[in-house]
Amino acid sequence: MAPLFLPGFLASDGLLFAFQESTVAGLAILAALFLASIFSWSVMITKFRMIRFARKQTERFFAVFRKNRQPLHVYETGLSFEGSPAFAVYRAGCEELTLQMLGSPDVDDTFAARVEVADKITPAQMRAVSVAMERAVGEAGLRMESQMIILATAVSGSPFLGLLGTVWGVMDAFAGIAVAGSANLAAMAPGVAGALVTTVIGLLVAIPAMFGYNFLITSLRALIVQTDNFAAELSSEFEHRFVDFGRGS
Repeated sequence: MAPLFLPGFLASDGLLFAFQESTVAGLAILAALFLASIFSWSVMITKFRMIRFARKQTERFFAVFRKNRQPLHVYETGLSFEGSPAFAVYRAGCEELTLQMLGSPDVDDTFAARVEVADKITPAQMRAVSVAMERAVGEAGLRMESQMIILATAVSGSPFLGLLGTVWGVMDAFAGIAVAGSANLAAMAPGVAGALVTTVIGLLVAIPAMFGYNFLITSLRALIVQTDNFAAELSSEFEHRFVDFGRGS
């Protein structure tokens, strides 16, 4: 014969029954896990959209940049590809290069003519340009990886928070049984079910966050490597066209 609590348990669909049997401490932990879930999903959705937009803008920028063999062409025309980390590096490099060559990063109608007649820069000045691009790469990386700590915390912290609720709930259940002096299964099951639900919810928060974190961090690192490689390519192009290595360091 089935225990008396089983039909009621099934009728309440298990999880709902466990929620109903949660203690105040368990409900507080469930509320914290709910907030963690909201934050982690918000970060994942925002980062997914940011990465997709950054890739699209970077592809557009590369198409325009490589269409013209003059590395300052995009900067001169004033085209913008906001959201692309490679474009942010390009703009920083061009601004520093024109500052070293012309004394000002401003672009006007005479910009092309002034670049044409300007003296080439020294290797020391080129190092300043390279430093500006390296700084832009670092800033782009920090900007893209911002808020990822929220996902990392959800992945590592949610299961432990759920386990804390379970241990606390089981402790309360056994304490209640000890006070009542009844140790049968029907008396233990509701408290244990209420205690276990926090671990279940903790895993439901952590598992999607783990998959999202792994995908996002891989995609972000690929973008950063792509940006770093472009910075090296652009630096080489600047050195070839605008640096006079005979002027010393």
